[in-house]
Amino acid sequence: MRTESLLHVFLVSFPGQGHVNPHLRLGKRLASKGLFVTLSTPKGFAQKMAEANNITDDHPIPVGDGFLQFGSFEDGWDDDDPRRAHLDQYMHQLELAGKPAISAMIERYAEQNRPVSCLINNPFIPWASDVAESLGIPSAMLWVQSCACFAAYYHYNHGLVKFPTETDPEIDVQLPSMPLLKHDEVPSFLHPSTPFAFLRTAILGQFKKLDKQFCVLMDTFQELEPEIVEYMSKFCLIKTVGPLFKYPEVPNNTIRCDIMKPDDCIEWLDSKPAASVIYISFGTVVYLKQEQVDEIAEALLATGISYLWVMKPPAKESGLPIHTLPEGFLEKVGDNGKVVQWSPQDKVLIHPSVSCFVSHCGWNSTMEALSCGVPIVAFPQWGDQVTNAVYLVDVFKTGVRMGGGEAENRIIPKEEVAKCFVEATVGPKAKDLKRNALKWKAAAEAAMAGGGSSDRNIQAFINEVRRRCTSTDNDAATMNFVNKHSPTEVEIV
Repeated sequence: MRTESLLHVFLVSFPGQGHVNPHLRLGKRLASKGLFVTLSTPKGFAQKMAEANNITDDHPIPVGDGFLQFGSFEDGWDDDDPRRAHLDQYMHQLELAGKPAISAMIERYAEQNRPVSCLINNPFIPWASDVAESLGIPSAMLWVQSCACFAAYYHYNHGLVKFPTETDPEIDVQLPSMPLLKHDEVPSFLHPSTPFAFLRTAILGQFKKLDKQFCVLMDTFQELEPEIVEYMSKFCLIKTVGPLFKYPEVPNNTIRCDIMKPDDCIEWLDSKPAASVIYISFGTVVYLKQEQVDEIAEALLATGISYLWVMKPPAKESGLPIHTLPEGFLEKVGDNGKVVQWSPQDKVLIHPSVSCFVSHCGWNSTMEALSCGVPIVAFPQWGDQVTNAVYLVDVFKTGVRMGGGEAENRIIPKEEVAKCFVEATVGPKAKDLKRNALKWKAAAEAAMAGGGSSDRNIQAFINEVRRRCTSTDNDAATMNFVNKHSPTEVEIV
C-alpha cells in the first residue's frame, strides 16, 4: 500500500514518559485502523527512546492496516544545558523552539505528498494548537488524565466553583457529578501552595484554547466515569477512547517508547505462586525521601510478602542521590524479593503472580491497574495523583490508601505501610478489592473491543478527520458532526 494515500495524523507530545506512552498507544490504535501516524517529541527525549527501543526517525512501521513513524524536533538547547533541570524554564524554551520546528516538520511532510490532516497535542503543550491553527489544520487534544481532573481544571479556569485560595487554603471543593474533594484532594497544581504553579499555567493554557480544537480525546472510558463525562460533554465535545493501554492485539503491537530498557523480571515472576507478589513502582518522576524508602523496606521485611520493586535512578540533571536500601536488607530477603531499575509494567501487571500494585496513582498507572484487574495500594504525591487516589479508594473501590499526598508532609511509618500491604493481599478486604478490580477489567476490555464505547468513539473521530480532509466547508462539516454525535448520545461521550 502506498502510504501517501493514507490519512495522516500528527501527534505532538510533551517529552515525558507519562505523556508519550498514551500518545503512542493512541497512535498505534489509529494506525491499526488504516491511518498514517507520526508521533513527534523533542530530539533529546526521542534519542533516549530510540536507544532503548531501536527506533528510527521518519521510518514508517506497519501497524495493522496503517503505519506509524516517529519524528523529532530540536528544542534549541544542548543536552547538557543546566537549564534543563528547571522545568519552568524548559517549558518556555520548548514553546519558543517548538512552534517553528513543528511548523517546518508539517510543511516538509506536505512537500513529500504526505500532508497532515489533523494535529493532536496534550495538556503541557497548549501552543501546538496555535501551530495547527496557523497552518489551517484541524486539531484535537489527547487529555492524559481522568475526566474528573479535566472537570476540576475546567471549573477552576472559568471560576465556576470555589477552590482553595491563599487566604482560605482549606476549602473543600464540590464539583457537579463528583464526590466532595477535600482541599488536599483537588489536583494539587490548582492549590495555592503548589511549587508547580507553572504547570498549572501550562494546563490552564490548554483550557483557554479549547475552542481551537474540534474535540477532546480522553484516555478513560464511558463506563468508568459516566456521570462526569456526561456532565462535561455539555461544555465541549468529549470522546472517551481509553483505556488506550488495553488496545486489541494488532501486528507490531510490540512498539514501545520506554526511555530505559526494562530489566528482565518476568522469569523471576514465573517462579512465584499465584497472587503472591506485591509490585511497587512510583513512575518516572516521583522521588521519595530516603526515609520513606527505608520504611517501605522495613514493612516488607516485617510482612515477609514477596515483592518486585522498581527503583528508577533519578535524572542526572536533578542532582538527587540514588536511593539505597537498609544495610543487610537484600540478604535477609533473598529470592523473596527483586529490585529493578525499570520494568515492562504492562507485562508485570498481567502476570498471575502479582497480587497488588503499590502506586503513586498517576493516571497511566491507574488505568493500567484497572485494565489488568489489579488492586492498588494508593500512595499519591502531587498533581492529579491525589484526585485519582480518591477515586481508586472511594469510587472504583479497588484501592487502600497508604498516604494523603505531598501536602500531608509526613513519612508513613513501617507499621502503617505493612498494614496496607496485608489489607490489600489477604483477608476479606483483599477479596473485595480483587472482585471490583476484575469488574473494571471486564468493562475496560468491553469498551476497547470492536463495537465498544471507546472503539466507536475512535472510529467516529477518524471519520470526522476524514470528512474534514475532504470537505470544502469545515464549518458545515463541524455542525453536521456535532448534530449527529451530540453529548446526549451514548456513542459520543
